[in-house]
Parts: sequence; structure tokens; C-alpha cells
Amino acid sequence: MILPECGGQTWEDERGYLNGAPEWVGEISYSTESIDLHSKKLDYEKASVREYMVAALRSKKVYWFIRQRGKFRELPPGADGVFRSKVFPGLWLESNAFLNRDGKRLLSVLRQGLASADHAAFVTRLANKQAAK
Repeated sequence: MILPECGGQTWEDERGYLNGAPEWVGEISYSTESIDLHSKKLDYEKASVREYMVAALRSKKVYWFIRQRGKFRELPPGADGVFRSKVFPGLWLESNAFLNRDGKRLLSVLRQGLASADHAAFVTRLANKQAAK
């Protein structure tokens, strides 16, 4: 989630409880795959989660959804098979590496995302918002 002081949509109330939806939610599903891709997806959509990822282990597929005009739309991976978050620039996931437990490839792709110009710009935007408060 993005911290409230950086423009995030969650906040802590006077009793210490978090309110609002996180920007990104990820699920690893096996027995709950149908629930995660249907009713839970609708719940997160209604709650204003901005991105939702389901790693469906039974069907061996990663689903990534982005909220556009109030509805989740499937975000396809790039031609290289890498999902690139729109909400968290630099959060990259290579689905085949994830599903095949290829930790070396998974970390390599993630590190490329974190080294990207988009991620650096995102970090700068967050820091500027925080400094402005």
C-alpha cells in the first residue's frame, strides 16, 4: 500500500485501525481459485483496490487486473511474459518463473523493474508528496 502521507488511499483512525483499500492486493490460490477470481475480485473492485493479482496454482496461470473506470480489466503481460504494475511502477512479475519456482529468474526480473526509470520516478513522486505535507 502507499502510505497516506504519500497520497495513498488507506489511513489509520483514532483507534489504530486501518481504513480504506490498499492499492494492490495479491492472492496465491489453489482451492480458493474460483472464489478469488469471482466473488473476492468483485469485493476488491467495489472496495476500490486499484490492482489485483491472482496466482492460480491449479490452472497454472497468473491473472492481473487493473481498475479502470471503476471496473477491473485484465492487464496482460508484456510480450516477454512479464507483468508490470501500473500502480507500483517497478513491480514486475515473470509469471512462468513464479509458477515454476524459478527464484533466480523471478528475482532477476524484479530487480530489473526496481532499477527501471519508471520506478525511480515513482519513488521521487512519493517522496515529493511526503515532503509537501
